[in-house]
Amino acid sequence: MRQGSNNNVLPGPADPPGLPSSASLFLDFDGTLVSLASRPQDVSVAAWVVPTLQSLGHKLQGALAIVSGRPLTAIDAFLHPLLFAAAGGHGVERRSASGQIEVREAPPPTNVVSCARLLATLHDGLLVESKPSGVALHYRLRPELGVLCREQLAQALAASPDAALEWELLDGHFVCELKQRAVSKGGAVRAYLSEAPFVGRLPVFVGDDVTDEDGIRAVQAVGGFGIRVGPGRSEARYRLADTDAVAAWLGRAAADATSAERKEHAP
Repeated sequence: MRQGSNNNVLPGPADPPGLPSSASLFLDFDGTLVSLASRPQDVSVAAWVVPTLQSLGHKLQGALAIVSGRPLTAIDAFLHPLLFAAAGGHGVERRSASGQIEVREAPPPTNVVSCARLLATLHDGLLVESKPSGVALHYRLRPELGVLCREQLAQALAASPDAALEWELLDGHFVCELKQRAVSKGGAVRAYLSEAPFVGRLPVFVGDDVTDEDGIRAVQAVGGFGIRVGPGRSEARYRLADTDAVAAWLGRAAADATSAERKEHAP
């Protein structure tokens, strides 16, 4: 539910409140827990990430999930040794808190994939990333090619009308991505909210990109709140400036949890 026009443009909503122990927390990965890099494989996981998430997992009694465009294998590798509930490929893969994995796999339209690969061959600096049931064309190293990438991929998709009914193109931070229409971060969040340990808690979604807006809308539709990281139009009720601000906000929540645990076990 919107609370006025400030929900959609910067300077934007206020800083978020603290994270209560009754929350269920959904976190994007790139641009939220880690800063964006020129290539997806080059991101660096800061030293605070794993211990902070571990503390928050305890505080929230396991009601913490990573919801990312990356595959589950990549999420797990970056956050090793932690193994959270997680949704990869924007919801194509979803692992419950109990460890059960559901996959909604489908081969992407071959002509769109071929178009992305051809563009990367013709233009140095473009990078094709294969994803679970999808493909992404990154142009961070060649931002002047963003419009061309979008137009060429859109034309390729439109050339297959049947495929266009099942697939869509998303514009992200210097990336154009093809994904199934039937899956989204919002769909993954809604599935989690019907399962233990997420059910009955205050849902909170934190993300930095257009693909995260589905997750933000999903939690706010049931009384929770979304947090947009960085600039850009958003329906989120709150905003954090960057990954450093996310680190500080999550760090305060983790510190509160550690302090409460110490008091509980004090003689």
